[in-house]
Amino acid sequence: MRILLVDDHAIVRTGLRKLLAMVSNAEILEAKTGRESLAIAKAQPLDMIILDLNLPELGGLELLSRLRQFGPAPILVLSMHSEPIYVTRALEAGAQGYMSKNASPDELLTAIRQVSGGGRYIEQEIAQALILQSAVPAASLAQLAPRDLEILRHLAAGRSLSEIAEALGLGYKTIANNCSLIKTKLGVTKTADLLRLALEAGVS
Repeated sequence: MRILLVDDHAIVRTGLRKLLAMVSNAEILEAKTGRESLAIAKAQPLDMIILDLNLPELGGLELLSRLRQFGPAPILVLSMHSEPIYVTRALEAGAQGYMSKNASPDELLTAIRQVSGGGRYIEQEIAQALILQSAVPAASLAQLAPRDLEILRHLAAGRSLSEIAEALGLGYKTIANNCSLIKTKLGVTKTADLLRLALEAGVS
């Protein structure tokens, strides 16, 4: 097997590599940015991708959709975000599994085996949250594009438009225009209302 690990934290990639070495002799490739992962996926066939959502340059949800264009390799999301809106959007974008970074190594290995074998796996606690979540806030955000959701996440974290522009590698005017479009899509006029919807849906 050839597995690609996509995470901007070296310590996470190292931990995953050691964990995989315990159960498999797979060839492990690593990428710390979305653009690096796209270059690797384009250059060679992969058997599985383990993907973080919180990446520099290119958000994980947008990246997930692009990676699907390069082949059928199943994608397991491993993220610090366990909120239902992220899980739902990742699965809609083509992920076969979703795990939080708080999951136990044993459950992560179970997910890797199941997803690499063509199945699906969602961490048990996350699956329960999906069942219990209120559909109203999630429905409000369902119409947003991956980049919209990425900007909303930065806003909910208290970042200014300038800081968001720098984090995403975009111009200030582009971010400002996107924020205006997000407000229009969600039917609000104030940033405070925008943040309220984000928090209600668990975007953070």
